[in-house]
Amino acid sequence: MTVTVRLFASLRERAGLATITRTLDEGATAGELLDALHLDFPGLSGVGRIAVAVNSEYTDLAHRLRDGDEVALIPPVSGGCG
Repeated sequence: MTVTVRLFASLRERAGLATITRTLDEGATAGELLDALHLDFPGLSGVGRIAVAVNSEYTDLAHRLRDGDEVALIPPVSGGCG
């Protein structure tokens, strides 16, 4: 199956890409996708907990992906002033 991965903020900067098309085994989870991306893009490691959305709905790493899914990976965000 093939999924489209959209990287946001610091993840996009670390990978050097905004969008990745990835082929996975049928029944792969969002967590397995993230593990595979860490192997291909070591710079993605160490950013903290990453939020995952599949087809615009937040989900967890155990979510089973389907062919054609769009997966958004969103790093932790902080900001503002004191």
